[in-house]
Amino acid sequence: MSDQLIADPDLTDRNALYIGGSWRHPAGDAADPVINAADGTVLGGVPRGTARDVDSAVAAARTASAAWAASDPALRAHALRELSAGITARRDAIARLISLEVGTPLKISQLVQVGLPAAVLNAFADTLDSYVWEHEVGTSLVVREPAGVVGAITPWNYPLHQLVAKVGGALAAGCAVVAKPAGVAPLSAFALADVFAEVAGRLGLPAGLFNLVPGPGGEVGEAIAGHPGVDVVSFTGSTAAGAKVMRSAAAHITRVSLELGGKSANIVLPDADLGRAVKTGVNNAFLNSGQTCSAWTRMLVPRDRQDEVVELARAAADRLTLGHPLDPATRLGPLASDRQRETVRDHIRLGGHEGAKLVLGGAERPEGLADGFYVRPTIFADVGNASRLAQEEIFGPVLVIIPYDSEDEAVDLANDSPYGLAGGVWSTDAERALAVARRIRTGQVDINGAAFNPAAPFGGYKKSGLGREFGVHGIDEFTETKAIQR
Repeated sequence: MSDQLIADPDLTDRNALYIGGSWRHPAGDAADPVINAADGTVLGGVPRGTARDVDSAVAAARTASAAWAASDPALRAHALRELSAGITARRDAIARLISLEVGTPLKISQLVQVGLPAAVLNAFADTLDSYVWEHEVGTSLVVREPAGVVGAITPWNYPLHQLVAKVGGALAAGCAVVAKPAGVAPLSAFALADVFAEVAGRLGLPAGLFNLVPGPGGEVGEAIAGHPGVDVVSFTGSTAAGAKVMRSAAAHITRVSLELGGKSANIVLPDADLGRAVKTGVNNAFLNSGQTCSAWTRMLVPRDRQDEVVELARAAADRLTLGHPLDPATRLGPLASDRQRETVRDHIRLGGHEGAKLVLGGAERPEGLADGFYVRPTIFADVGNASRLAQEEIFGPVLVIIPYDSEDEAVDLANDSPYGLAGGVWSTDAERALAVARRIRTGQVDINGAAFNPAAPFGGYKKSGLGREFGVHGIDEFTETKAIQR
């Protein structure tokens, strides 16, 4: 790709943290490179924050939170809409950043990686217009109040979207934020800080309302989660890392909200529109090259129609062109890191050892893509639900097809997972699909490919996490509830 299409150096080469309403040098002098997922070269770099920087950020946030908690919710809604507009104005530049950090094809980055966060901020603003801050219960006045300082620790797969999900809800609730982005893809968080600084200056928002401290999870992440000045920790990432966050937060009995892993089941019922269900299911499973926690990575199909499903799935996957994320023809880009690529390839090899039938793809490097972290889109059939291939989150372009013999068995298979984040149900009978959706133990279920709703609650059962994001529930997570008897 042409060099001028890569990224603006002003957005890729960062040397300061955003703390207390200004850009400042970190306490240490270390920096971390950001790697281009498309070719493995160095894309840019960010300063490495420390526990001392977290202390400074929390102190600034505590000062800002008092004034922001007392602010008019109408001002908060206005600020959120201004943030959304600022992101939208920078859509193309931020989308290129994320495409190169994460590997997402540019068109999808524009629509999802950047367009969705902008929509989420507006949805929080709309929710604030009717949010109920207090209500009567008998002789009591029940009041919701801002929780204080929020520590937001976010992953690399949807770096701006996951950060905005926390920042938007926290700001709407009247809280200040200390944010730590993932080291693999931190640059869009800096772009958000640029937008925030501009909006804060224009609206006169309190200094320290939003603070950004990148750095290793073992130092910066644990410092945020275990800080006595943080009132709520909101974390998105792996289940194992979420458990570490809980342990750190437990020292001060700090509230924790977790959005963790998934291994979501997509149930195709016998009366479904098979062509539409399978095509949509494949696209969902391979969105962002499978680097999506809510991806439908288990497709449950009637046993007597598995062969037909396999051919439809193969045809759908064949249409997903693998290539450079900035190439307009690309439908699947690389994975975000070499480490993630090797994890996915190990799981593909494991599938063969477990006896699953390889329908498409494999662990070999794709032809014509000598550089970058590419993995061939891969489909397995005749997969046993007890296998590691079906039970472990792979986080790559790998779909498993699992046959079932009855509707009850399909529901049992869907629920036979340590996770419970999302899922799908397909049927031409809307009432039947709804009945099955009610039986699936996950935080979100889509019927017949229904669209994502940024105002609906998002979160998981079981090892997929605690709490909910977006809409009313996403504001509730950052409030405390008080009862006043009178």
